[in-house]
Amino acid sequence: MKKTGRKSPGAPEDRRSVPAGTLEATPEEKRTILRARAKSLAQEPARKERAEEYLDVLAFLLAHETYAIETASIREVYPLTDLTPLPCTPDYIFGIINIRGQIITIIDMKKFFDLPEKGITNLNRVIVVREEDMELGILADEINGIRNIPESGLNPSLPTMTGIHAGYIKGVTGEGLILLDMERFLNDRQLIVHEEVGE
Repeated sequence: MKKTGRKSPGAPEDRRSVPAGTLEATPEEKRTILRARAKSLAQEPARKERAEEYLDVLAFLLAHETYAIETASIREVYPLTDLTPLPCTPDYIFGIINIRGQIITIIDMKKFFDLPEKGITNLNRVIVVREEDMELGILADEINGIRNIPESGLNPSLPTMTGIHAGYIKGVTGEGLILLDMERFLNDRQLIVHEEVGE
């Protein structure tokens, strides 16, 4: 007699005999599968992100060298206009300017870094930088524009950069672009001027 393959009423179904893909997963099984898929999908992009971390920076000239500041530290770039000198201050304090009612102190980075003087031209710009409660302007000889540099491509400061110069450098690219450490620079106590004019 040929077997029909019918199961007795109430008999448990043999899950192994059903073709793959026709079984209904339990809610817990579905959650487990989804978690595994999510973990698998997240691993590869995370590896790519770590391998491709880039920094957006503003490149500018000081004397004959190209420097850069991360755009996250920059509020704006402003023309050098209506400068007011400040007496009885260190020589690297270039003066102050009024930007829409806010008085901004301007730092001459060439004097701060002991770089060669170049003189003032119509290409000079003020880069307004900030870090928490500290905000000031940096005098740039010329703006070179925004660049996107790989963080992994930054090298330690060059052996020729010593003293105060090296202390504010975050790294140097293979093309010689010098990335400044604005957090360290803006927290330097030298930038807090306490001198008063004597009577």
